[in-house]
Amino acid sequence: MDSVFKALSDKNRRKILNILKEGDMPVKEIHKNFNITLASLSHHLDILKRANLVISERKGQQIIYSLNTSVFEEIMKTFMQFFKQ
Repeated sequence: MDSVFKALSDKNRRKILNILKEGDMPVKEIHKNFNITLASLSHHLDILKRANLVISERKGQQIIYSLNTSVFEEIMKTFMQFFKQ
């Protein structure tokens, strides 16, 4: 869970997650929404992947990224436990 909170602590990574809410997309499509290098974007995507917040799939020469919704469900369950009495 610590890796999830670390991943969510950065505004660029939160923006990536918001972009991927619209649907699966390749890194070049994600990059159009940022003013950072592809290397920086790849670094952010790697952190999100290690936190299991996004998943990737190779399709030909492209890598397609998508949200890992099952992890978001787990996060919500964890948060709900904090507020349960």
